[in-house]
Amino acid sequence: MGKISGIFNILATPFSADYAVDYDSLRCLARFQMDIGAQGLTILGVLGEAAKLSVDERKAVMDTVVETVAGLIPIVVGTSHSELSTCIALSEAAFEAGADGVMIAPPPMEDKSDRAILALYEEIAETISGPIVVQDFPPINDVIMSPQVLAQIAEAIPNARYLKLEDPPLMQKIDAIRHYSDQFEIFGGLGGMFLLEELGRGASGTMTGFAFTEILVAVYEAFKDGRQREAAAIFDKYLPLIRFENQPVINLTIRKALLQRRGAIENATPRPPFNPIDAGTQAEIDWLLKRVGIDAPTQKVCL
Repeated sequence: MGKISGIFNILATPFSADYAVDYDSLRCLARFQMDIGAQGLTILGVLGEAAKLSVDERKAVMDTVVETVAGLIPIVVGTSHSELSTCIALSEAAFEAGADGVMIAPPPMEDKSDRAILALYEEIAETISGPIVVQDFPPINDVIMSPQVLAQIAEAIPNARYLKLEDPPLMQKIDAIRHYSDQFEIFGGLGGMFLLEELGRGASGTMTGFAFTEILVAVYEAFKDGRQREAAAIFDKYLPLIRFENQPVINLTIRKALLQRRGAIENATPRPPFNPIDAGTQAEIDWLLKRVGIDAPTQKVCL
């Protein structure tokens, strides 16, 4: 199993013009992310539009990425599902395919108590023996997990020692969790907007779909090596792009547009339903890239 640490790119799922999964672009995108330094991939997350894919499509995406990566970097597979049995089946399939971990958020729950949340993860862990990344992102399920219950999960379930934290205020919640337990490896998200501060609070990295993974890797490596001033300078230089890309409502569409501009995918359109971006937003992307000194290629990087 690969080490789950550092900068994990949440891989987009490319679609063709008729909204079918574009497996050629998916292979290209996985290789592209490895080439620009991704230290791991998280597939079938929110950015990967997992909720819009059938179970068979999710398995095919997983198999394609695992085969393409060929063990060179670790892969975490999002296996959240409204039906617990399907979540467990997807998780088992992920580990059988060679994944290094699975990322699971609670499904929408009537009983959202700490006791019910802990019982859910205990039930999952009775079947799944591989590493579980607990996903704490209330907008996808309307479930708020307290620092206390997250600490209880880490203490009670040995293979659930990873947390993807996207419930602001992030840094305060990191400290709150640490007050009760130091067992979690904590990863940020939210587009990387708080990566520098998260690292300062002891985060192990981030999992995000930001289209310029190499920037986040440079921040992480500088910080890890004790070059905090350099890490801050890199982060501050590109923060306007990080901020713009992570706009609510259209962040997925912007990220896919940037990946297409970088030559990593053939078609930028998400699968419906999605929120399009207008010509003004495209022009703002051009302006931002110039402001931060990025010359994004427009040719396809994979043959």
